[in-house]
Amino acid sequence: MRALVCGAGIAGLAAAHRLHTHGWQVTVLEQAPGPRTQGYMIDFFGPGYQAADLMGLLPRLRELGYHIDHATFVDHHGTPRATLGIQQLSHLGMVSLMRPDLERALRETLPDDVQVHYDAPLRQVHHHGDTVQATLADGRTLTGDLLIGADGIHSTVRRLLWGPDTDHLRYLGFHTAAFTFTDPRIHARVDGGFYLTDTTGAQMGLYGLRDGRVAAFTVHRSPTPRTPADPRAELRRTHADLGWLVPRALEHCPDPEHVYYDQVAQTLTPHWSRARTVLLGDACGAVSLLAGQGASLAVGGAFILAEHLASAPTLEAGLRRYEQQWRPEVEQRQRAARRTARWFLPPTRARLLLRRAALHTTGLPGVSRLLAGVLTGKPTPAVREHTPLGATGRTR
Repeated sequence: MRALVCGAGIAGLAAAHRLHTHGWQVTVLEQAPGPRTQGYMIDFFGPGYQAADLMGLLPRLRELGYHIDHATFVDHHGTPRATLGIQQLSHLGMVSLMRPDLERALRETLPDDVQVHYDAPLRQVHHHGDTVQATLADGRTLTGDLLIGADGIHSTVRRLLWGPDTDHLRYLGFHTAAFTFTDPRIHARVDGGFYLTDTTGAQMGLYGLRDGRVAAFTVHRSPTPRTPADPRAELRRTHADLGWLVPRALEHCPDPEHVYYDQVAQTLTPHWSRARTVLLGDACGAVSLLAGQGASLAVGGAFILAEHLASAPTLEAGLRRYEQQWRPEVEQRQRAARRTARWFLPPTRARLLLRRAALHTTGLPGVSRLLAGVLTGKPTPAVREHTPLGATGRTR
């Protein structure tokens, strides 16, 4: 069986890994000219962590990961106002790492015979009986038994077969951005922790990387999902008055092509597969940064898709079983994200003070576990409980 995977991000690379384990020939197509370097720090836990363990990836992820003790909210003067001990959540099984580093680990460990083609934008998809045909921008045509659309929240595969983004995205009222820069003074102030402004309307987070760079993460409220032509100018406009180290960080904001910038949205797609094409990861189930588990769900979903394709009597049955089992997990986390949106970036000072008070209680016994449940929803059953092969790595 041959799979064409559209998207060389986390979901696509994870799917390529697991399908290859089950004997598939895999070709990965990516429209970008190379691997993405922009991104933010993620706490990788839950179903993706379980799947990564079963795939033998955890040792490499731990090498690339960071030991971050705490997330501290600071006011305009840099005075700490609340602290969340991240290690208090270690019972979840977790590693903190940069999102591009997770992609790097998946890419580094791909089998040699998995082909990855960059600068390969998809233009057309056609189904012909038991095969699917993908036509690229340069005129090349590839044929497979299955096409996987793992190409993100603005999926080309979804647009070609399901319709425009406006039919499938639920905008949550925020824009987000991430970039890295070098500033020894800021690095010394934030190294070893994750520092966020304790502000309303807009927020910046800063953390030090091991190579001396500083990573910045931002989120701000916006009435429209439309993203600006100049992300750097927009960040300087919306975040300039946050105080602390923010103005200095904004001075280092790179050219727009080196800034990750997007709307904060969730994907709502009524069906995840059509004929010999299936959607995966953010293309069908983006939960948004408010849920904080997009990377985990991408890896976990890819793992479960591959297991069902390996065990089902037909490809169609495998696609159906994948959606039946995985959609409820995604939708549960989408609901949790919508519930917590007003706390993620409080719209008023009153709500800011309420969040600050809640964070002060996280050191009490049992509260951090309760907070994790509030922020992320119900615990996900172990990946092996979802999969017909017991997630042992066996192939048919």
